[in-house]
Amino acid sequence: MNDDDGWGRALGRDVYQKLLSYVAARPEQMSFRISMEGVGRIDVSFASETVVELIRRYRGTKGICLVDLDDQDLIENIDAAASRVKVPVLIWSGKTPRVVGFEPSSGNREAFAFALARSQARAAEFAESVTGMTIANASTKFKQLWEQGFLMRTESAADSGGVEFVYQRIG
Repeated sequence: MNDDDGWGRALGRDVYQKLLSYVAARPEQMSFRISMEGVGRIDVSFASETVVELIRRYRGTKGICLVDLDDQDLIENIDAAASRVKVPVLIWSGKTPRVVGFEPSSGNREAFAFALARSQARAAEFAESVTGMTIANASTKFKQLWEQGFLMRTESAADSGGVEFVYQRIG
């Protein structure tokens, strides 16, 4: 942004194009942290056209989160924009994450909290941590969280010789 205020759809589209170019120029990079330091104000339209649209576009392929954001008014506008289109936005305040916009379902919150607490998580690890949880059920929860944009995932070889997905938090 050329100014500390992000206001309106037109400016939002301009800033989105800059962010999109930045991300597209780094195909090997899987995670991006957008600093909100120095941003004075943004409205819902601007938030919708920039950050929320960027996160929506790359959902499941690249993890994008916000950092350096403590202003509650800014957070509320991002939350409103993200809620409207059901996009989760992860905001990191130091080592503490917060989700605004689209929230995980009540049935997936425990799996999401488990994944957020570590740099990577596997369905088998989560299943072991919850009494009565099957690996298949844990895998389904993580897959839903990935599809909805709460987590990233990579493929690896399982001990059994098959494919195993490793899930990572965004940020």
